[in-house]
Amino acid sequence: MRDRWRAIGVLAGALFAVNVVARVIIELGFDGNDTAADRVSLGMFVVLGLILAAVVFVQGRERPAGRWGADVTAAVLIALALTVLVGPLLVGDNPFGGGAGLFFAQIWLYLLATGAGVAVGYLILTALGLDHRSQQLKRYAEIKAAKPRRVVRR
Repeated sequence: MRDRWRAIGVLAGALFAVNVVARVIIELGFDGNDTAADRVSLGMFVVLGLILAAVVFVQGRERPAGRWGADVTAAVLIALALTVLVGPLLVGDNPFGGGAGLFFAQIWLYLLATGAGVAVGYLILTALGLDHRSQQLKRYAEIKAAKPRRVVRR
């Protein structure tokens, strides 16, 4: 159980670190330039999605969807809370300074980007037939095909 929470913490930390790097780049390099800040934010969301797609691809091969899904959900929710509440404080902003609209927009965009990353990773994994369930079904079919048919005498 401890290893499971450690993996969740590492993933949440990595997702939060991507956000912190994006915020620092915006603050130091593009302060006042909204177009560049939007591009850096878009790049951050793409990186978040790619990280989650890779994690889902790797974890989905080894573990059932319910197990890795719970871990990824927990990590995303922890990283979301850190990103929305702590991230602005690191660059000297107020988390609620932009108003409720901006606050909730950050939450929805974060959930959209992470959800898209998870979906892409799982769809690729399933399309290639490498997910845990497909592998179980493949092993079952091989075992059933390997046994000779039992002859019944009457």
